[in-house]
Amino acid sequence: MILIAVLIPWLSFFLRGKIFSGILCLLLQITLIGWIPAAIWAVMSRVDGKNKKRMKDMEKRIVASQNKAS
Repeated sequence: MILIAVLIPWLSFFLRGKIFSGILCLLLQITLIGWIPAAIWAVMSRVDGKNKKRMKDMEKRIVASQNKAS
């Protein structure tokens, strides 16, 4: 997925269901100068999404362990 975010940044957003961000990224990517910021934005967004998912999973585990202890 990171490779897609670097090579085709707008597709990375579309595949994750962020249509509006994908359109903005595509408009930015149309310019040659905008390709690099679009790729960086797509990679950062992908990494942030993975971190948010990891945090949600960790919160669920903490709540589950607290419920077992009670």
